[in-house]
Amino acid sequence: MVTTRKPLRAAIIGLGRLGARHARHLANKIQGVKLVAACALDSNQLEWAKNELGVETTYTNYKDMIDTENIDAIFIVAPTPFHPEMTIYAMNAGLNVFCEKPLGLDFNEVDEMAKVIKSHPNQIFQSGFMRRYDDSYRYAKKIVDNGDIGKIIYMRGYGIDPISGMESFTKFATEADSGGIFVDMNIHDIDLIRWFTGQDPVQAYGLTSNIAAPQLADIGEFETGVAQLKMSDGVIATLIGGRHAAHGNQVELEVMGSNGWVRIGEHPDLNRVTVFNDQGVVRPSLQSFGERFDTAFTDEVQDFVNNVIVGKQPEVTVDDGIKALKIAKACQQSANIGKLVDIQL
Repeated sequence: MVTTRKPLRAAIIGLGRLGARHARHLANKIQGVKLVAACALDSNQLEWAKNELGVETTYTNYKDMIDTENIDAIFIVAPTPFHPEMTIYAMNAGLNVFCEKPLGLDFNEVDEMAKVIKSHPNQIFQSGFMRRYDDSYRYAKKIVDNGDIGKIIYMRGYGIDPISGMESFTKFATEADSGGIFVDMNIHDIDLIRWFTGQDPVQAYGLTSNIAAPQLADIGEFETGVAQLKMSDGVIATLIGGRHAAHGNQVELEVMGSNGWVRIGEHPDLNRVTVFNDQGVVRPSLQSFGERFDTAFTDEVQDFVNNVIVGKQPEVTVDDGIKALKIAKACQQSANIGKLVDIQL
């Protein structure tokens, strides 16, 4: 006899730009799960979740939602500073947790978060490093792992947002702590560098500027950040984060080996269309990370759901999240003091 397993019951905290994307995927694409509840402070977002996604119940207090709803898993897509407290509350309530990166901004809170996660080994915790699920990165990783470009010598990661998003970012950073340019823009690049090399950095040197957006200095933010990392086995890596890409969203990774190199996302093409007109030869460009990584977002959430169903811990661990945060913070510290910083992981 064939038995059909009931879908997991899930809830989500946060329905902003990324939260809404996860919510749509949970409602319409992800197999084996049903999104039954949502929490947000914006009443319009909650109405959208009810009317467009069919979410049964909505809340403005996440603790009330966790205490009231009969759910198996929760997705935390709230502002970064709230990630630790929300994860701790959910884990202690017996839930499986998917938490977007970064894990938090305060190291003491993140360390406590990690302790609680590890004290519940039978529950699944997964952090949102979705680029590990992107087909292009996985293809390039296989090339590197097979030794097709020799030993890794150098890596470079770009994370540059469209300049059209400057007004939105300024409003956000005025109201909340972004974590700084390296946490906000390069946390994925840091994770990818660790993933590709299998190494951790031991030193960082960072630089920042506001040439393209001097107004950000008024709120303690930087528009451009560049950092050099020295890895434990001698590999050198460069991080470039910014908010000034006139053409669209520039997300690129280069891996230079002793016998060749690979680049992922060198040209942020929207599709395979080339336009020939009085403006010249034009390739439309991606305008947001959401467009670029929509499939990867879906695949990482599907992996989380599958892991919960079979009771398997994910490849991406809380320790990966902690290390990426510490490395990004070290880059910012170096930029602030103008000195090389040793990284203690």
